[in-house]
Amino acid sequence: MTLPTTHVSFPAGAVTGESTVLAVHPLDGGRYAVVTGATPFHPLDHTWPDQPADLGTLTVDGVELPVVDCLTGAVGPDGGSDGGAVLVGADIPVRRGDEEWSWLVLHVLAADPGDIVGRTAALAVDAGRRGALSASHSGCHLLALALNEALAPRWRKDPGRTDAFGHPDFDSLAMASSVMDTEASTDTYRLGKSLRKKGFTAEPTEEFPALADALPELTEAVNRRLAGWVAADAAVRIDVPGPELTARREWNCELPEGAARIFCGGTHLHHLGELAELRTELRLSEDGSELVAVTRPKRA
Repeated sequence: MTLPTTHVSFPAGAVTGESTVLAVHPLDGGRYAVVTGATPFHPLDHTWPDQPADLGTLTVDGVELPVVDCLTGAVGPDGGSDGGAVLVGADIPVRRGDEEWSWLVLHVLAADPGDIVGRTAALAVDAGRRGALSASHSGCHLLALALNEALAPRWRKDPGRTDAFGHPDFDSLAMASSVMDTEASTDTYRLGKSLRKKGFTAEPTEEFPALADALPELTEAVNRRLAGWVAADAAVRIDVPGPELTARREWNCELPEGAARIFCGGTHLHHLGELAELRTELRLSEDGSELVAVTRPKRA
């Protein structure tokens, strides 16, 4: 059977839903993946695994099945190399969204659920965990914009890429990794030769001290901007062209300075007033090659 690309409702903030079970596939380690036609679950993105997977339950015929993980799977136009295999994560050999492939949300169970194909499943995401992850993800994007602004004077030339507010996009140009959990987002930036060639300087100049010496002042400036945005209670939404898992989604936040837009496949708050506070800590490695931002949201 050719499985259709899963339709997802998490971009709008959904944490519950009902859908027909289309398939059950065995995975390594004795686990099983349940595929439904639609789902509110956010799976781990195999290409940029910054936001952890949703957890929760599937309930079929009154039996509650714990979802212990949620992954991205794909099936090729020929049903996979073995005539029907669902490929998972790093085993997927094509770019995310390849139109010849079906892209699936895999609800991972710890044991065989039995014969549930064709039955209706009630899907429920752990809403508290989702809310915490969404707060961290929204905080991550706000940190990016505030950090871009604070570091803008350190660019000697136009690097060719700017953010929504016209500042050089340090966040995307220097990004090495971005990881979030229920407590914080951790963004690691590489301050190497490539970034210097693009025009960024961490060394002291007549205008400002070395980045290491300026870190307390930069941190204060970023946190001041974040506090102002939280106080403004800006609206947040995810713009999406369609319900498919692979639709290219865009985070949109109506900040006082204007609409901020960042392409993103994760989940988010509905408005910044859901936060009581958002603060970041900036750390520079001893050799000056990496800048790390740990941004912690405090929910209202």
